[in-house]
Amino acid sequence: MKSIVTSLSAAGLITAVLAGPALAQQAPLKIGVLTDFQSVYSDIGGAGNVEATKMAIEEFGGSMFGKPIELVTADALNKADVAATITRKWYEAENVDMIIDMPTSATALAGMEMSKQFEKIMIVTDAASSDITGKSCSPYTLHWTYDTYANAHTVGSAIVKNGGDSWFFITADYVFGHSIERDTGDVVRAAGGKVIGSARHPLNTPDFSSFLLQAQSSKAKIVGLANGGGDTINAIKQAAEFGIVAGGQNLAGIVMFISDIHSLGLKLAQGLIITEAYYWDLNDRTRAFGKRFFERMKRMPTMNQAATYSATLHYLNAVKAAGSKETKPVLAKMRATPVRDAFTDNGVVREDGRMVHSMFLFEVKKPEESKAPWDYYKVLADQAFRPLKDGGCPLIK
Repeated sequence: MKSIVTSLSAAGLITAVLAGPALAQQAPLKIGVLTDFQSVYSDIGGAGNVEATKMAIEEFGGSMFGKPIELVTADALNKADVAATITRKWYEAENVDMIIDMPTSATALAGMEMSKQFEKIMIVTDAASSDITGKSCSPYTLHWTYDTYANAHTVGSAIVKNGGDSWFFITADYVFGHSIERDTGDVVRAAGGKVIGSARHPLNTPDFSSFLLQAQSSKAKIVGLANGGGDTINAIKQAAEFGIVAGGQNLAGIVMFISDIHSLGLKLAQGLIITEAYYWDLNDRTRAFGKRFFERMKRMPTMNQAATYSATLHYLNAVKAAGSKETKPVLAKMRATPVRDAFTDNGVVREDGRMVHSMFLFEVKKPEESKAPWDYYKVLADQAFRPLKDGGCPLIK
């Protein structure tokens, strides 16, 4: 486990003097980043999420109530039991006030149970299952970046409207993949299409040949990739070797990231229709953050990394506004304050924990259309999240 402590700023010392003894007596604010450092989701979160958290802490000033803000990190190994053990230890024994990231839906749901038990804040910026703010919602968990409902309705709807009305899914065999297949399948069927079948693979699969052969033999117009990160990259590369697209079928990457496009290259990725919440080249604020992140990481941020910066900064501002680290007043401030930053200019935290904001539909550019490194997307549309009333969150009466 890595441990990072930011330095105390002069501004923080002045704040401590002005704030008086009550605030000065509070223990240091402590944030934990629980991520994937070395496996299938390390590119979309990982060290980039840690760096994004550090950027938010530095931008805030490095201290809270006169004491340095502390940052600890760990690798969840994409295992629910590991995530539960670490989150329990952090909340119970190490006085961590807020945990952020959670690389998979299984780790997020396991960590959320610890968050509820200790009544401490968790902000999910990597995991995607719509159950996080649906049937498994928690009063202490916020879901910041994207979810399977939003991605399914954005990408799935666009593809069905363009004639892709028969689908076969290649699905990561855990809650994240199941959620994508379920939510996208609902969209396809609601639009009059049909789901012919699916093949489920283990997380971090190197060989997709048997799954691709099943998809090929199904004759479905669309092969929906209900997976993410390295699994999606491997599936797309191997689909090219099997001649899936050349044979008349099309691929749908339902959850994809700019890091995936970078790994694939525009020659292979061109024409893909994907959805993201953030793209570095959308406006002046996204470009400014992208440039600062690039200077530190030598790559542009994914939407998860930009969201981790956003969520951390929003949390820190809420703690300051509440004048306390206590969970309930901080969450009240986070919900009452609009999210306006480099990640989004129209964010709102709902009572089910969903931070709603724009989700953009992009088409990946052809190689000849790209004018510079990381110039990968054309904006097609602006989409939305699931309505609050439709999520099934038991907190919503």
